[in-house]
Amino acid sequence: MPTHAEKKILRYTPEQMFDLVADVRRYPEFLPWCVGARILSRDEQVLVADLTIGFKMFRETFRSRVGLDRPGHIHVTYETGPFRYLNNHWRFSPVPQGCEVDFFVDFEFRSRILQMAIGVVFNEAVRLMVRAFERRAMALYGRSTAAVAPGSAAPSATG
Repeated sequence: MPTHAEKKILRYTPEQMFDLVADVRRYPEFLPWCVGARILSRDEQVLVADLTIGFKMFRETFRSRVGLDRPGHIHVTYETGPFRYLNNHWRFSPVPQGCEVDFFVDFEFRSRILQMAIGVVFNEAVRLMVRAFERRAMALYGRSTAAVAPGSAAPSATG
């Protein structure tokens, strides 16, 4: 159902972006509609977490398994909650300007009401979430930390 794919070049290292996205317990501090995060287990390759999302009268918790392939890939698989399915991945590739971030999400709610509600605002909601990660990178790492080759123009971290 709703699918979003986006690639962006940011002035941060793949390691920095990996660490930011892998820090799931901090999501409620900066991610819109994320009102709770609980890490159930974590090791170097996998973390299992419950995230609670809230929007107006809706509040749902879901569990996902997050594969951590440092520093280039984070893959989220859905375990339990309000979705029929949820597929999400982040890829972080080094480029001369910093890091190319490749983000993909595809999901469907079990509830038709929830599906219809998110369908109306899905694209804007995902864009806001991606921007929230960019702003978090700026807050944590500053405006520009990756080396930029002389004479090359790097896109701004604010898009």
